[in-house]
Amino acid sequence: MKNRISQLVRTAQLLLLGGVFFVACSPVSNKWFDFSGIRKLVQSGEFKKAELMADSLKTTGALDEADLYKMDSIIDIGRRLRLDFGLNEKAVKEQLSKYFPVLDTALFRNWETTQKLEMRKIDGEKRYFINAVANLFRLDDEARKYKVKVDGLQVDSLDLFCLQHTEKVIQEIKTSGETVLPVRMKLTYSVKANPNVVPEGKIIRCWMPFPREGNARQKNVRLISSEPEDAEIATNSNLQRSIYMEKMAVKDRPTIFRIEFEVETLAQYFDLKPEEIKPYNTESAVYKEFTAQRAPQIVFTPKIEQLAKRILGSETNPILKVQKIYNWINDSVRWASALEYSTIPDIPGYVMKMHHGDCGMQTLLFMTLARSQGIPVKWQSGWMLHPHQVNLHDWCEVYYEGIGWVPLDQSFGLQASQDEKIKNFYRSGIDSYRLIVNDDYGRKLVPVKKFPRSEPYDFQRGELEWEGGNLYFNQWSWDMEVKYL
Repeated sequence: MKNRISQLVRTAQLLLLGGVFFVACSPVSNKWFDFSGIRKLVQSGEFKKAELMADSLKTTGALDEADLYKMDSIIDIGRRLRLDFGLNEKAVKEQLSKYFPVLDTALFRNWETTQKLEMRKIDGEKRYFINAVANLFRLDDEARKYKVKVDGLQVDSLDLFCLQHTEKVIQEIKTSGETVLPVRMKLTYSVKANPNVVPEGKIIRCWMPFPREGNARQKNVRLISSEPEDAEIATNSNLQRSIYMEKMAVKDRPTIFRIEFEVETLAQYFDLKPEEIKPYNTESAVYKEFTAQRAPQIVFTPKIEQLAKRILGSETNPILKVQKIYNWINDSVRWASALEYSTIPDIPGYVMKMHHGDCGMQTLLFMTLARSQGIPVKWQSGWMLHPHQVNLHDWCEVYYEGIGWVPLDQSFGLQASQDEKIKNFYRSGIDSYRLIVNDDYGRKLVPVKKFPRSEPYDFQRGELEWEGGNLYFNQWSWDMEVKYL
């Protein structure tokens, strides 16, 4: 048996092509390896080698349950990246052919080099992000001109709606921080597990998003019905609030979970003035918690510190600090469809490198820059429920001494208005069409999930698992129906 184990260990060592993975020790002790080697293979796109090494380690019988869980979690990141990078070069060029019938090779390679056409080598093959072409037109002004020639100029209806709505909010506000313009909604949220993703008769566990209570911008939450009926709503003390259900899988049929609930949401706007802001009480619990680092996504790296100082210079006023960070991200980081967060070990670092990111990625960069400079910020997320624009969304809240928590939506950015209050609305305000599910990220669900989450940080779509493991996003779908009352 010892010879067999040694042979397997030697095979795994050779797979590393000289990389350090094992140290000499007893073959039955989990101290003779660490998982950095497998992690490096996954990060470098050598998924087949990582999987072969993992399989070899499993056959030794030397890994305990905790080690197997850790190793499988690393390997699972590779599987998720394969899904995100699901296009080959031929498929990408086919998508581009509508706009570039004759595609210049040098131009195509330049898009790859600059990562405006996001690509990675996976197991030696070029693979492209499934939304790479759509993102190219968002990130490259010259490419976008070709798209406009074919498709015409597209007007963003959400931008127009928000301009009109936020103007009404500002007109309605009588005192700074007041909540106004309530919107009552009946929401039907459903999750559908694909047929036969688990064996017949096995139980699927499902966590779905549920509105938080206690925020002035969200009231009158009422569960109307659930399918199945015996749903368990997490208490409001859970900062990522869920409703939990179980259902048995039936052969050849999808497994459907559904909830119907009512909620009232409101807009809020703070007319902040720098001269009215008090100095922070740096000994308070709020200040200490919400200016702290929180690895892996909020870390004050040298690059973060340098960028923050470059943005702020000698500025000391909290409001002006926030404005400068917000404006810099607005001007320097474009919105683009994102990889799944679970596959990105350092989201703020990714955004700084790529100069693009979606709402949550921009929010995490803002939070990290602000916290690094002594500004308390906390995560908030859930759904944007504007008419015809229903989707997942992330934003945050900034704490000002003497005022309290003020909403800020980084990715909604500066609006196209000559009125300064309307233009800067989302630096200290939020519209009426937000469903708050989370007041933090990366919290444990109730009841505790056994297997790694599909989304380890945010919680909007939900989570599913069974006794055999997690059910990833490609194994189920979601739907949100909104009725405005």
